Order: sequence, then structure tokens, then C-alpha cells
Amino acid sequence: MAAGGMNNADSPGIQERFFRTWLNMEAATTSQPILPIERRRDFFLQHFATLWEFRKPVIQPIKISLAVLAWFVFLLGWHLLAKASFTPDALLPTPGKVLSALVELFANRGFGMDVLHSLRRIAISFGLAVAVALPLGMLMGTFPVAESFLNPLVSPFRYLPAPSFVPLLLMWLGTGDSQKIALLVLGVVWFLMTLFMDNTKAVRTEIVECSRTLGARRANVLWRVILPSALPSYLDTARQMLAVSWTYLVIAEIVVVEGVSDAVAVCRAVEADTLCTGGHAFGTDVEARLRRAYATRGLVVFTDPD
Repeated sequence: MAAGGMNNADSPGIQERFFRTWLNMEAATTSQPILPIERRRDFFLQHFATLWEFRKPVIQPIKISLAVLAWFVFLLGWHLLAKASFTPDALLPTPGKVLSALVELFANRGFGMDVLHSLRRIAISFGLAVAVALPLGMLMGTFPVAESFLNPLVSPFRYLPAPSFVPLLLMWLGTGDSQKIALLVLGVVWFLMTLFMDNTKAVRTEIVECSRTLGARRANVLWRVILPSALPSYLDTARQMLAVSWTYLVIAEIVVVEGVSDAVAVCRAVEADTLCTGGHAFGTDVEARLRRAYATRGLVVFTDPD
């Protein structure tokens, strides 16, 4: 009885040792040890959870993969929606049709010159806005007396919609490039002043006080201490506001004869396979009839397509 009980008690230990020996033999025949299903599942969940840690940097391969995946999901959803039975082809063409229309515009319809005209207006207007806003923003952020004087004037203009200046600019400057560039400047210059002021205030006070203690003059502190310290913030602000400047381009080119927004003016009627999106008209029909608008005393006159 005792021997039989001992054998029964030892049998689980023998089976466990045999199972462990078998696992070691399997692991030796493979490059990696075989993990049970539960451990594999925990392994993947743990690595997936690390991607959602607060402010944890993402390695470059994963970042590129996620960017490609985002565009793939967007284009796939667009294609499926365009191919749905309840979606008219005239209102939502497929991405392939839009791409072919874009090639057609650049290859045969001179759309490249319109893009260059608009880029020139953006470059000139944004350069002027930065040239005005940067010195004033630095003064307002450095000297509280300048902020007390200028900020009450700048703040109300931030809340005025830029299109409200269109009638005045048409009367003062006409329908040429001056009116369009002035509108683009007014659309961003007030925001640039305020943001540049905030960037200047973010410079550490210790740096300014140290330079003053060492005998630096006010002009030297501005251009050799504050400007280099806040330059990365200035560039980031300018980059963000440049996108805002593009949003006013369509409004500025309403009465234009050449530019990317001319496509909006000539869209008298949307024909089959014609997509008007984001201020650009992509005619996917090669025979689509697009006519230019005529600016008469600041008014756009549309002619009926023949």
C-alpha cells in the first residue's frame, strides 16, 4: 500500500519532468522557444499597448507605416463611397478619375501657370505679413509698454473676417494683384503679431537679465539674444500661419483672371465626372467646357457654356 501510494504520488512529478524535457527538446530544434498561445497573446498585447504610452516617441518605420496606412484607408473609403449605388458619379468621382483629371489639367490646360501665379501671390503677401508682424511682435513681447499701446489696436482686427475688407480693397486698389496681396496680408498679419508676441514672451527672463548684466544694449539683446532664442518658435508659427494664408487665396482670387481659383470662377455648371474640391476644379471629362470669367468693375460675370 505504501509502495503503491508512493508510486501514485510520484507519477505527476514524473509526467511533469517528462513534459519539461520534451519542451526543451522542441526549443533546441527551433531558433526560438515555442510559447503557449496565452503567452504569445500577452506578448503582442504588451507591445501594442506600449504604442499608446503618453508622449512616447514612435520609431521611424512605424511612423511611415502608419502614414501609408492612413492614406490607404482614406483612399479606400473614398473609392468605396464613390462606387456605392446611392452616390451619383457627377458628385463624387473615384480617386482614379480625379488623378487622371489632375494630369489632364497640368498636361493640356496650362494649370501649372495658374499654380505659379497663386504661389507668387502667397509668397509676396506672406513675406510682407512676416516683415510687419515680426518686429512689432518682438517689441510687444519684450516691452510691456509697447504691448499696452499696440495690443488694444491689434486685438479687435483679429476678430474681423478678412472677406469684409474686399469691397474697400476693390475701391482702393482695383482688381489687380495689389488687391489680392493686400487681402492675403490682412488675413494673417494680426494673428502673426499676437503669436510672435507670445513666442517672444516664452524666452527665459534669466537669459535677458544675464545679457543686460553683462552690459548688452537693448538693440543687442533684441537681435542677439531674444531673436536667436525665439527663432524656432517663430518658424513654427510662420509654418502654421502659412496654411491659414492659403485658406484666403480663393477669396482673394474671386475676381482674378489667372490663378488656381480661376477654376472656381469657370465652374458655371458641374458636368459629368467633374469634381470641384478645395477651390480647384478637376475636369475629368476631356471635352468638359470650361470658360474663364470676366472681371468688370470688381464683379465676376459668368457666360453660359455653348
